[in-house]
Parts: sequence; C-alpha cells; structure tokens
Amino acid sequence: MQITTRVFGEITIDDEKTIHFPSGIIGFPELQDFALIHDEEKSTDTIHWLQSLQEPAFAMPVMDPLIVRPDYNPEVDDELLKNIGDLQPEELLVMVTVTVPKDIKQMSVNLKGPIVINAAQRLATQVIVEGDEYLVKFPIYDILNANKKKAGE
Repeated sequence: MQITTRVFGEITIDDEKTIHFPSGIIGFPELQDFALIHDEEKSTDTIHWLQSLQEPAFAMPVMDPLIVRPDYNPEVDDELLKNIGDLQPEELLVMVTVTVPKDIKQMSVNLKGPIVINAAQRLATQVIVEGDEYLVKFPIYDILNANKKKAGE
C-alpha cells in the first residue's frame, strides 16, 4: 500500500505490517488501521510513529514506556483486551504516546493510556489504566537526556 504522509512523505506500507485497532484509538474511533514506523533518517531507537492508514495526515509519536519508567507495569482488566485476541507475553508490545510541545523540555508521555499490541495477530487497543499511579503527562525530557549521556559513555 502506498500512502503520502505528513511526517514521512510518500511511503510504502507492507500489508503484513498493518496493525488493526477494532475500536479505533481514544478520541479517534474511526481510525482503525495503522503502521508502526521507525524514522530511519533520524535513526532514533526511542521514538517511533503510529501512522494512520486511513488519514495520512495523522501520525502519533510513540515509545516503549520502559525506557522512561523501568517499573511500568499497569494492571489492565482482561475485559479491555478481549478484542485483540489471545495474548501471549512474548507477543505483547506496549507503547505510550509522546507529546512534544513547542518547549521541548515539557515533552511527556501518557502512561495512563497505553497502547497494547498483539504482535502475532496485529491487533491493538488503547486502554485507560485505573488509579493514580500513572500520569497522563509524565515528563521525559530529563530522562531521555540522561539515557543519551549514558549511551555515549
């Protein structure tokens, strides 16, 4: 499939790389088909993009929450995950959305609304985590800088 995106220009998405969200994503229930894209030009292993296949102008930066919160392990009701198939731990991928405002030092991730992906079946859902343990706007700028310094040592 060939699409023209706002972030990456014209790209080809292999059909086997699409991820289907049966219920869409929070705030955009009509957007159900996405591809997880890695920006090879910027060669960052930290931030990826969840690119909508229905709305080429819509792409969300996402990342592995364990990079900024190694103890991240929210409890999610099994009922919320039933529409993405039988989940096996080795096929489970969890991503969180990244917000990058004009002041990059205010960059944050949403730990309260993770995206859970069944990699084997290429099905996904976004859930809301109960309780107060995880923030909607968890600041990450300082954590990413500290990680970058460690990697450079």
